[in-house]
Amino acid sequence: MPHRQFSKFQRNSAKRLRGAMSEAEKRLWYFLRAHRFGGVSFRRQTLVGPYIVDFVRHDAGLVIELDGGQHGSAGAQRHDEQRTSWLADRGYKVLRFWNVDVLTNTEGVLEVIASELQQNPPPCSPQGGEQTSPSRGEVIRGVAP
Repeated sequence: MPHRQFSKFQRNSAKRLRGAMSEAEKRLWYFLRAHRFGGVSFRRQTLVGPYIVDFVRHDAGLVIELDGGQHGSAGAQRHDEQRTSWLADRGYKVLRFWNVDVLTNTEGVLEVIASELQQNPPPCSPQGGEQTSPSRGEVIRGVAP
């Protein structure tokens, strides 16, 4: 998306978050960056509308969110549901994982992401195939921290 659609504050917030990634975000980013993950790569801490998403693959319509303990409250869960709904209305599927799952079961998390990309491959991906519309709004949660 062009930068002009976002305020300087929004862009600076995303930049700040890229510099202050959690250990779980750093671990997952290691695998998702620079075409290391099956020849595709993701963007991190990126603006999608009014939200800064943890990881996104725009052409596959896939958002990955990592949640820490602060997402366990009822208010945070409502906010996450609203965010997921907003993203789903725009064609994104949201995969949501607990930080502890990324840190203790990285391989399992990567398998879920790979499975989603195989079901809905981006155009010109190594998996090939036609571009399909992403499933809308499924939320996957691992074991609560």
